[in-house]
Amino acid sequence: MPELPEVETVRRGLQPVLEGARLVRVEARRPDLRFPFPKDFSARLTGKTITALGRRAKYLTMHIDGGPVLICHLGMSGSFRIETSDGSDTPGVFHHERSKSAAHDHVVFDVVSAEGARSRVIFNDPRRFGFMLFAEGTPDTHPMLAGLGVEPTGNTLDGVLLASLLEGRRSPLKAALLDQRLIAGLGNIYVSEALWRAGLSPLRESGTIAKAGKKAAGQSERLAGAIRSVIADAIAAGGSSLRDYVQTDGSLGYFQHSFAVYDREGEPCSTPGCGGQIERIVQSGRSTFYCRTCQR
Repeated sequence: MPELPEVETVRRGLQPVLEGARLVRVEARRPDLRFPFPKDFSARLTGKTITALGRRAKYLTMHIDGGPVLICHLGMSGSFRIETSDGSDTPGVFHHERSKSAAHDHVVFDVVSAEGARSRVIFNDPRRFGFMLFAEGTPDTHPMLAGLGVEPTGNTLDGVLLASLLEGRRSPLKAALLDQRLIAGLGNIYVSEALWRAGLSPLRESGTIAKAGKKAAGQSERLAGAIRSVIADAIAAGGSSLRDYVQTDGSLGYFQHSFAVYDREGEPCSTPGCGGQIERIVQSGRSTFYCRTCQR
């Protein structure tokens, strides 16, 4: 499933085309994806102007002038494709063929910019696990977004805040970091990478880095910094392409080429002087990659 950096990359790719544009035609080609489309889905969007395109955790939020906020989730295989009015694709490096089957093009947005440029934005989802729902009013009050934790971007997430979130928790550290009620948008890949950067084991009790004392304070600060940096690096690289994930222009993300631990089972750890190797374990049914030598 695309994680926060992938969704942010999609948002940035869509933003120049969608923000300020008018939806001249909206076509839903099936009655549902993971959930049924909202009642009067096309009618409530057609003719409206998109005032802003945002992101909350792994959700895209399309703000409509005088209308509802459209909440979009990519699911397992969803992606947006931008086409110009003459039918040409937005330039990209196509290492793998995108799904172009009309059977998987489920939603089509025909838009015209304030300058009169026409574009088509197509949501393609072979597995149909994505969804589009309306939020009336503030999107943070929608059940899908309400209760989400702090964003792992910017400087809001620091060691003090992270320690307060983990204080007293006995669950494994990785499990706590994947709890969307604590930190919104962190997924399996980037938690593994951040824990390696911080030198912390995914198996350690999460509350241990929230105890009193300089050692725990240093650990929580180091982990907070690692989370922020790994997310920022992944966004700068355009996200990580696994299986069928593609960016809005059809090209693949490249952060996977700089993975330190994820999907590198049996390879040497790249921490200077470590000498260990990357192992794969299963936690709550999901793969965890780490080095037991340098991650304590």
